[in-house]
Amino acid sequence: MKTIKIIAVALFVIALGFTSNANTPGTTQAGAAKTETLKVSGKCGNCKSRIEKAAKIDGVTKAEWSADSQSLAVTYDASKANLDKIGKSVAAVGHDNAKAKSDDKVYGALPGCCKYK
Repeated sequence: MKTIKIIAVALFVIALGFTSNANTPGTTQAGAAKTETLKVSGKCGNCKSRIEKAAKIDGVTKAEWSADSQSLAVTYDASKANLDKIGKSVAAVGHDNAKAKSDDKVYGALPGCCKYK
């Protein structure tokens, strides 16, 4: 009987140790969401759709572009994405931004309403 009590107490202490490390304040967890903004050129609703779609690379959970402020707000997992990668993806569909410039040929293929230069 004494052995069972000792084993039960030992299991309780071990279980308590595992749960106490779960979410201690002040610790950072890998993959924590990060929200930042990026200046992105564009003009219209077509641009908005294209920019937001291009920004949603692996790790990005939210992308919202504002024509008024010419800025893209992105929320992403910093272990999977960063502003450089997001900027390159947006530039690849024709929109200059603070991290990358679009190819002239890609920009030239945009609809007339989307030409911002």
